[in-house]
Amino acid sequence: MADDTPIDALRRALPGLPPRLQQAGRFLARHDFDAVTRSMRDLAAAAGTHPATFTRLAQALGYSGWEPLRDALIEVRRDSAQAPFSGRVRPTGAEPATQLPAEMLASDAAGISRLDAAPIAAAARTLHAASRIWIAGFRSCRGMAQLLHYQLRLFRPDGVRLIGGAAPEDLDIGALQAGDAVVLFSFAPYSRSIALTARTAQAVGCTTIALVDTPDAPIAEGAHHLLLFDAAAGPGFFPSLTGALATAQALAAATFALGGEAALTRLRETEARLAALAEYVPEKERRP
Repeated sequence: MADDTPIDALRRALPGLPPRLQQAGRFLARHDFDAVTRSMRDLAAAAGTHPATFTRLAQALGYSGWEPLRDALIEVRRDSAQAPFSGRVRPTGAEPATQLPAEMLASDAAGISRLDAAPIAAAARTLHAASRIWIAGFRSCRGMAQLLHYQLRLFRPDGVRLIGGAAPEDLDIGALQAGDAVVLFSFAPYSRSIALTARTAQAVGCTTIALVDTPDAPIAEGAHHLLLFDAAAGPGFFPSLTGALATAQALAAATFALGGEAALTRLRETEARLAALAEYVPEKERRP
C-alpha cells in the first residue's frame, strides 16, 4: 500500500520473517522512537541482538540497509510532529463551543477515576527511601515537574532537584548516580530531552518512575515504576494533563505520609520560614 508507514510494512511482514528478524522487528515496532534517536549499536543492545540483524531486517523490508529505513522512520515522525495538537481539532462547527468545557471536565473526571492508586503508593516508597530525587519534565511537562519538585521540597528541603532548574539540563543529567530516584514526566509527542534523561538514568543505575500516557512510551521501557494517565481521551486540542497532575500530587502526599513526624517537622519549619519571609498575604489583609 502506497500510504503504509515503515512500521505498517514491518507488522505485515513479521509472520514471514526468520525468528531472529522477528525478534528485532517486534522490538522496532514497539520502540520506533528509539530507532530514530539511538545508534544501531545501542538499539541492538537494547533488543538483545546484533547490529547486523537490523541491517538484514531493513533489507527484508525492501530497503538497501539500516540507514534508509531509519531515514524513513524519521520522515514519518517529522510529518506527525508538525501538527501534534491541531491534528486533534474537530472540524469547525462540529461541536458548539459552549458544550466543550463540560465535555472536557467530564472527560477529566472520568480519567481521574481510572487512575490506579497502588502503583503510586509503591513509587512513593521508592522516593521515601531515596537519598537523592531528581525530577524531569520538559516543554509542556515542565509545569508538572515543577509542581512535584515544589511539593517535595516543602518537607524534603535537601536532596530533591529539578533537572535543568538551577543548571543546564545536560549538567544535571550527567550528575545522575546509581541509587538516585528519577521521576520522569512525558506524553506524546515525546521530547528528545526526556528520552535522553531516561536512558542515562537507567544506564547509571537510577531507579526510574515514569508518569506517562502509554506503556509503549520511550521512557516507559525499563522503568521501575510506571504511573499511567490518560492524555488523549479528552475532546480538547491539547492532551489532558489532569491525570498527571493528580498523580503527581498523590505521589507527593504519599511520600510525605511515609516520612512521619520527621516530615511533619520539616514541613512546619518550611512554613515558618516562608511566613518569616512574608511570602504570604496576612489573613487580616484578605478580609473585606
